[in-house]
Amino acid sequence: MTVASLRALHDQAQALDAADPLAALRSRFALPHNAQGQPLTYLCGHSLGLMPLDTRRLIDEELQDWAALGVDGHHRARRPWIDYAELLQQGLARLAGAQPDEVVAMNSLTVNLHLMMASFYRPTGRRRLIVIEAGAFSSDRHAVSSQLAWHGLSVEDCLIEIAAPQGQDVIGTAALQQLLAQRGDEVALVLWPGVQYRTGEAFDLAAIAQAARAAGACCGFDLAHAMGNVPLSLHDSGADFAVWCGYKYLNGGPGALAGAFVHQRHARSDLPRLSGWWGHDPATRFQMAAQFTAAPGAAGWQISNPPILSATPLLASLPLFEAAGAAALQAKTLSLGSLLLDALATHCAETLQVITPSSRGCQLSLRVKAGRDTGLRVFDQLTGAGVVADWREPDIIRVAPVPLYNTHQDVAQLVSALVAALRT
Repeated sequence: MTVASLRALHDQAQALDAADPLAALRSRFALPHNAQGQPLTYLCGHSLGLMPLDTRRLIDEELQDWAALGVDGHHRARRPWIDYAELLQQGLARLAGAQPDEVVAMNSLTVNLHLMMASFYRPTGRRRLIVIEAGAFSSDRHAVSSQLAWHGLSVEDCLIEIAAPQGQDVIGTAALQQLLAQRGDEVALVLWPGVQYRTGEAFDLAAIAQAARAAGACCGFDLAHAMGNVPLSLHDSGADFAVWCGYKYLNGGPGALAGAFVHQRHARSDLPRLSGWWGHDPATRFQMAAQFTAAPGAAGWQISNPPILSATPLLASLPLFEAAGAAALQAKTLSLGSLLLDALATHCAETLQVITPSSRGCQLSLRVKAGRDTGLRVFDQLTGAGVVADWREPDIIRVAPVPLYNTHQDVAQLVSALVAALRT
């Protein structure tokens, strides 16, 4: 890349940023700096989103209410704690493409996954298999393996992991659909990602749910890398359940409160579940009866009352999605990604391979063709140049220009740093 072409990339980025209708939202986030106070190029929202500036004020208000009211804050706080999870319901439902009573903010992602599998993985007779993607996020695989063991079943006999075709990274849906067509009467649960964490591949969730249900299997989605990243229509897809975390694209902070979706058709079902008192019908919850009566909808899967200080950052983040609008967010995601893809194709094609397909969200995964050792050196140089990305073994650099707070200039800065690092 010549100095002139690099300058042209930055000029193009500057023009795109000048016309960006979401540009003002960047000022609503805390932007990381290095030790010298210089701004970093933060492209790691797929791992931890940035802090909305309103978070500090909202948490301080909860602390003030706790100090002033003590236990009475459950009913008298400016946002009464007893109904706190409901404050997140509308915003999460819009992002999930769900009805409000189909979503609930609770726990952490893997805890929610276990709670969902306790209800929706019910192996009987020949129908015992769980289907996941090969290379699934390790926590998901651990959860699935332990669920199988809980039922006295083995991974070797009852877990099918669908891999990408030989020599490819993209899994697609054809192999899953073929498996369900051939062995659907053996499949109890399909558990699939909305966006594959390593490659950034986004899946057609409606097609997957349709194929699973046609085979008589339950279908659930891990939306850790999809919620707040790609458009979702969980209600219309017909999925039985979904789970997500709150700290990536939802910008809820480290270890933020997670969430779950349960389709309305299960709202008043007698599905077995691992129950806790907060999942009890709120009309009679405080009667402390021995008999459990589930709250209708996804709320019936709650175990305990929500952790207020962990939930509060989501109250700062979710309104920003509403202010931006889904269409504008999606348009900017495509604009940021297109600028990066074009620059990489023009200037880094011999050294980097983009393994993320066209079906994607914010994340792009870049393979360093020279291998792991060179890749690690390139990654270290990016870090030294103030670019915050992440590394996935053996040779992948992941970046995610996020439309709420990243700019086209961030993309140009990344490309400049990549070119400098790859040159050495």
